[in-house]
Amino acid sequence: MLGMKLVRLIEAHSEALSRGLMEQIRKSERTSDFRKIPPTDLRLAAAEVYRNLEEWLLQKTERDIANRFRAIGARRLAEGIGLHQAVWALMLTRDYLLRFLRREAFADNIVELHGELELQQMLNQFFDRAVYYVILGYDEAQQPCVPKSDLRRIQELAVSIGLMPEPTPPTKTLQD
Repeated sequence: MLGMKLVRLIEAHSEALSRGLMEQIRKSERTSDFRKIPPTDLRLAAAEVYRNLEEWLLQKTERDIANRFRAIGARRLAEGIGLHQAVWALMLTRDYLLRFLRREAFADNIVELHGELELQQMLNQFFDRAVYYVILGYDEAQQPCVPKSDLRRIQELAVSIGLMPEPTPPTKTLQD
């Protein structure tokens, strides 16, 4: 990968990047739910991605990304973070990183420029997958929480439009 110099630059500045991102997330009205989370926890979450960016981009599998970000989605739901705010936080994370690269990276030749573009494409793909799996994590975490009354209404609707047979009442046994 041609953009490895930039990846190492990001990893070397991971602490400063994660502090700046944490401040941006906590100040934004679009991510106000994140104020419920201790600043240190937010900073550590961002630092994990920034510090291990090479690993996330080149070594982690689709399954690794899915597992990590589905778990993040479920955790954010449990913390009371709105889905739209969790997605916006991921977008802020990506944009903050891209702004850093624009400030710090100056391509001196066509090969370096190609490396920057390659890295930008890989980052966009990574964050697209992160958004997808966070949303999936929210959906999966919400499914078991469907109230019984909703399940009954869904079942009644399914019966009324012919998708399910009418449930049979339980039969009494001799012991009843």
